[in-house]
Amino acid sequence: MVSVAERLVELLRELGVRYVFGIPSGPWIPYMEAMRTGGVEFVLVSNEASAGFMADVCARLTGVPGACYGTFGPGATNLSTGVGGALLDRSPLLAFTTEPPEAMLGRKLQMAIDHQALYRPLTKWTTRLKPDRVDETLYQAVQIATSEVPGPVHIGLPADIGEQAAAAGEFTPPAPSPVSPPDPKLLDQAITLFRQARRPLLAVGLTAMRAKAWDLVRQIAERHRVPVVLTPMAKGIIPEDHPCYAGVLFHALSDRVAETHGEADLVIGIGYDPIEFNYEDWMPEVPLVHIDTTPADIDRSSYTLACDLVGDLRISLEHFASLEPTAKDWDLAALAGRRKRMFEALQPSAGTFGPRAALSILREILPADGVMTCDVGAHTHLIGQQWPTPAPGLQLMTNGWSSMGFGIPAAIAAKLCLPERPVACVTGDGGFLMMVGEMATALRLGVHVVFVLLADHSLELIRIKQERKGFARYGTPLHDERYASAETFFGVPVLLARDTESYRAALEEAFAMEGPVIVEAFIDGAEYDGLVLRRHKAR
Repeated sequence: MVSVAERLVELLRELGVRYVFGIPSGPWIPYMEAMRTGGVEFVLVSNEASAGFMADVCARLTGVPGACYGTFGPGATNLSTGVGGALLDRSPLLAFTTEPPEAMLGRKLQMAIDHQALYRPLTKWTTRLKPDRVDETLYQAVQIATSEVPGPVHIGLPADIGEQAAAAGEFTPPAPSPVSPPDPKLLDQAITLFRQARRPLLAVGLTAMRAKAWDLVRQIAERHRVPVVLTPMAKGIIPEDHPCYAGVLFHALSDRVAETHGEADLVIGIGYDPIEFNYEDWMPEVPLVHIDTTPADIDRSSYTLACDLVGDLRISLEHFASLEPTAKDWDLAALAGRRKRMFEALQPSAGTFGPRAALSILREILPADGVMTCDVGAHTHLIGQQWPTPAPGLQLMTNGWSSMGFGIPAAIAAKLCLPERPVACVTGDGGFLMMVGEMATALRLGVHVVFVLLADHSLELIRIKQERKGFARYGTPLHDERYASAETFFGVPVLLARDTESYRAALEEAFAMEGPVIVEAFIDGAEYDGLVLRRHKAR
């Protein structure tokens, strides 16, 4: 007899799932035993939200749906934070939770809430597993999770079915739903608009990253000599030293980026997902050609949607890339000057130790193929613009869900998936406080991750917003004068840095060590004030 737990784990292994992240409960024990002997590793975490974030990152880096688990009630609600991240950051994920047995549905039961209702708005699909439909349910879940637009699915596991017999049966795994080709007439219309425009701008987003379309984006930009702006999660599609690179939307010095996109007479949204930043928040009042797998989301009462080209992204871009070069009015020398001035403004001033210096020195020391994850806060906005990202997948952030606490578990997952790559995490005090328990996870797993803690002892992004409204600073300090650094957190050593020299030495030591290590860098957070939350539109 093959039990439900054994069959579920067998299917996960066949699908290529290597890890399931979570915190166990009694009903989960049969599944853990099946994993122990079945080629899938259960990774115990300190917080179920971390389990969701780690599963999300595994999916991003491997292309295989990530998997995570939470128990009744509080386990499921904690897990939902990470699952929501997969929904809005567009990652295929399988979320399992323990639910009441069929006989107890609707009854009063300790810890029990309606997980189906909880996960319905957070997933693409939610269901309950039955012993006679294990294969069918899991295959359907994977198909839904991986079909465009990818995202999480939730499978409730009745508490009493793990050791029940799984019914044998033949079921052919369905392939992900294909994306339809674009409408030829609309494709011709989009190409005509592009040809006629004198200053078209390429705005490239998250779908282009998912479609691995960076080669086509670069071909189009180079052939027609047009500038490219990126959303934060599309960093790496075109490198910062490319002659057509104009900057990242929404993040630090966005007003400098607006100097370029404000001159456009047509915006071509390529895989642009407004979950990161709505078109209206930055676009000049010019026509939009939207090229994506889903229809444009834009206020049509204020903006002209000239063409909504929905379908397979690569097919559309291949047509654009094959066009003969057309004369455009962009001055790439002027663009180079703006780009140079922007990056000069992001360089640290001599004798200072703020976030610019911390990032600049880390970028020098982390190898070009190293992976950097970051948390959410003022430092994220700086990273989006300042951090050179030479290739896709080397900088990992959350900008759809934008949950604090993402950075640390993301780095652990990245190292599990890419053990040969150097991995660093940049987090502020707030995100660190949320997920410091995962230091125990990192140590237990033995992953060599350098966690850079930018210690300014405040929620700086909120502090800046308060001050710009003329409000007093209130509710944002994280520590007071009694704060004292620790030598270790859950056995993970801490190296202290209070200036650029000690910081560089600490990083060099950290990357030479084995296992996880924290570099606590005491920076001047006031440096953020002139860099982040700038105007997004041209004047």
